[in-house]
Amino acid sequence: MEAARARELLAAERRRLETLLAGRRPSTSPDDVDELSPTDDADLGTETYLEELDESLADELREQLEAVARAEQRLAEGTFGLSVESGEPIPDERLEAYPTAERTAQEQDRYEGRVRRT
Repeated sequence: MEAARARELLAAERRRLETLLAGRRPSTSPDDVDELSPTDDADLGTETYLEELDESLADELREQLEAVARAEQRLAEGTFGLSVESGEPIPDERLEAYPTAERTAQEQDRYEGRVRRT
């Protein structure tokens, strides 16, 4: 994959992730909890669940942003598009779909403990 195309894909992915991260619902402050009736356990439970879900999603978005940063670093070093595991080329089709890919599909499956059917 050409470096210009890789930069374009990574920039688009960074923008997408940053937009999603910025658009998260704001966390409930301790003052907001006071608005809930202490007897309204359902509301309090729902709010707690939504806060935990939101934080989990935010953590995933931050991890994906870290993957973009690693891919940008590989691009700067001239190793973008090569597996971090074997050094083998990652197919352009995979990089188009997953610009942050660090391994070939087969290596990623092994890394994640999955069995690929051919």
